[in-house]
Amino acid sequence: MKPIMRKFQQDDDYWRIRAFLRKVLLLNDREQKSWDVARFDYWRWHGILNMNDGTLEDDVFIWENGAGDIIAVLNREAPGSVFLQVHPQCRTDQLEAEMLAVAELYLAVTDNSGQRSLHVWARKDDISRQETLKKQGYHISEKHKSEHQRRRFFSEPIASMPVAEGYIIRSMGDIDEHRKKELASWRAFHPDESDEGFEPGWYRNVQRAPLYRRDLDIVAVAPDGEYAAFCTIWFDDVLRTGHFEPVGTAPQHQRRGLGTCLLTEGLIRLRGLGGDLAYVGSYAEPAHTLYKSAGFETYSILEPWIKEV
Repeated sequence: MKPIMRKFQQDDDYWRIRAFLRKVLLLNDREQKSWDVARFDYWRWHGILNMNDGTLEDDVFIWENGAGDIIAVLNREAPGSVFLQVHPQCRTDQLEAEMLAVAELYLAVTDNSGQRSLHVWARKDDISRQETLKKQGYHISEKHKSEHQRRRFFSEPIASMPVAEGYIIRSMGDIDEHRKKELASWRAFHPDESDEGFEPGWYRNVQRAPLYRRDLDIVAVAPDGEYAAFCTIWFDDVLRTGHFEPVGTAPQHQRRGLGTCLLTEGLIRLRGLGGDLAYVGSYAEPAHTLYKSAGFETYSILEPWIKEV
């Protein structure tokens, strides 16, 4: 029976998709050939609620078999950027071609010149999906950076890292420290902009995500009491995996080893909770170097394929 496609409809779909992503990750030996639950949660609770990056109802499409089981999910993340999550035992070229057609119809974006385009992510070692993308008119984009999907097992030793003098590594505080976290995040990810563009009040949404734990929301506190660096970890105790997102250091506190200290502390805490595999993504050389220093040496490359629709 041909799979049936429909849009995301109700909150129950959210929980069914999370269960589906766990199942697919296990079938793929916990390799990130699809999203893990942490990334889906982070898109919903931060990307959608704080950054206006789409909606579940408009930007998530579900394929089900005759028994009503989910076999594939199509979703966007950023505008014009989509991901295909497919059950490995139900994967066919025909199904993925259909998913691409739906993405082109509903999720492509239009630039100022009126040109519509879409980019789809595919692993560099996924020859089948690459062939499907080529047949549908896609090519690797030169405008978007590839993602290094890094992972490390806890069978590998966790190196110790001394904390820079005057700094303290600890869990994030209560709501009265939200502004410190938000300001540190602004400075880390907008290093060339002034604090005038900083808008507080969004961190409570992040803490609403089902996997959030404050003991895994780790910060480096500077001598003046401000947050200098941060590292949030999402622990899936069903799969015993931890996902590091986001990790950042304010520019004035960089080159003190704070990022490595936070990663090390996070790995130790994950191990203490029973975690045995950790993920983190990197896009540029400074991030590659940082994560390698914490033992994330194994990675797969996720490439952006683009098509002018």
